[in-house]
Amino acid sequence: MISGRPDINQVLSQMREMRSQVQAPSSAASNIAKAGGEEGSGQTVERADFAEMLKNAVDNVNALQKESTQLAQSYERGDEGVDLPQVMIGLQKSSVSFEAMTQVRNKLVDAYEKIMNMPI
Repeated sequence: MISGRPDINQVLSQMREMRSQVQAPSSAASNIAKAGGEEGSGQTVERADFAEMLKNAVDNVNALQKESTQLAQSYERGDEGVDLPQVMIGLQKSSVSFEAMTQVRNKLVDAYEKIMNMPI
């Protein structure tokens, strides 16, 4: 086994953790709303700031791209502890995250255009 190479189980657990972090705000908000039940109970439902969530997503994609670039450069220099599978996994992670971000952007632009073309 090559040392320093991420195990597929580690990658899967990281993906599950990221998914749970994304889903946690909405499920927590619905749980708070269900627990409150009454209006005026004093409990408020916190809403996630869309701009902040989008900025965090872009920052995460940027961090993955920087990390994969650094791994590739380290491998090209022949640094110890950096092997080709590790570099390829990093490049694929950054590529997939960038593609997902592009798809989200396209959907947002499409939704904005539809809203702007609605009759008044």
